[in-house]
Amino acid sequence: MGKLHVLITNNTLDRRAGTELYVYDLAVELLARGHQPIAYSNQLGEVARSLRDAGVPVTDNLDSLGFVPDIIHGHHHLEVMTALLHFPQTPAIYFCHSWKAWEEWPVRFPRIRRYLAMNDATYNRLTCEHGVPEEQVRWMLNFVDLARFKPRAPLPARPGRALVFSNYATEEGFLPVIRDACGRAGLPLDVIGIGVGNPCSQPWEVLGNYDLIFASGRSALESLAVGAAVIVCNHFGLGPMVTAAELDWLRRVNFGHKSTLRRPFDAEEALRQIARYDAEDAAEVSRRIRDTAGLEATVDKLLGLYAEVIAEHRLAPPSPEAEQRATSAYLRQLSDRLKTYYQLWGSHDRLQESHAALQSQVDWMRRTVTWRWRQAIARAPVVAPLYRLARQWFF
Repeated sequence: MGKLHVLITNNTLDRRAGTELYVYDLAVELLARGHQPIAYSNQLGEVARSLRDAGVPVTDNLDSLGFVPDIIHGHHHLEVMTALLHFPQTPAIYFCHSWKAWEEWPVRFPRIRRYLAMNDATYNRLTCEHGVPEEQVRWMLNFVDLARFKPRAPLPARPGRALVFSNYATEEGFLPVIRDACGRAGLPLDVIGIGVGNPCSQPWEVLGNYDLIFASGRSALESLAVGAAVIVCNHFGLGPMVTAAELDWLRRVNFGHKSTLRRPFDAEEALRQIARYDAEDAAEVSRRIRDTAGLEATVDKLLGLYAEVIAEHRLAPPSPEAEQRATSAYLRQLSDRLKTYYQLWGSHDRLQESHAALQSQVDWMRRTVTWRWRQAIARAPVVAPLYRLARQWFF
């Protein structure tokens, strides 16, 4: 295969999150193999700067391209459709990364020749909810860059340090439960993630310092690759310790679908999962991940898929009429969703106005002499207990 110009779309290239990092790793590997990746989004930021630092062109304006890409590697329907309509001769693949997210809505279009599912949930979304024929769907499980996430030293018999590695971890969410469990287990706990204001741009340099890591999705995969024991965990709930016996199933749901997170979020359950720590089993899990989940093998598959799609498109390009009908259907669906959104936003505005009016009335009441006398009487030592009892019974 000769040099390919691959346009990769994403809804943002800002913070270091799931699909943004997928785009980064894919684009850098394609560039290293002599191809020309171009990343497109209308929201640029930290990841866009990292891509440019690595030598990958980034644009928020497709008019800036002085050539027609050979293939569109599409994430997120708005950006994919923008690219497809801008380059009417270019075929595409569409990668669905999420079971629910609106931006991952699988758009149907004749030049999208293949749809990629990264887990059971996204496969079901494509085939069961959006009518994508099974013969057009390919499995493409998540990957990890093994050159950066290198194996750590063997785990100790008992864990010595723990980490929560998640952008969804917050002090208002599940962190207090994990901190309580680790404290009771005698495990010092650190936290990495956007939700606590502690993002990490080079996690491969720190993950090997921890024996036990609470993570999900890509973060879990990277933690397993370095050789840590991993308990699946995110804002949806608590999952199991990743063991060799459960690895295939957990990887197929990308270490984080709700079907894996059914355990109650309490310290006792977290302690039960911590007690499943087994250094030898974790080493076997890590070996299998490194054998099957590498970036290079995934890019090999993608390049084969690109060639297949390009060849298929050359033999049988879709008619302009078919594309016009597909565009019309897309706009109709988009219109329905946007109208619903604006109706909800209008209701939100009206509720805010009502709240402001009620707050104004309350503020006026609190400034009256009657209200101040009422408050003074209610706080009197003799009256206060009776007032609380009356509120309990009558209000």
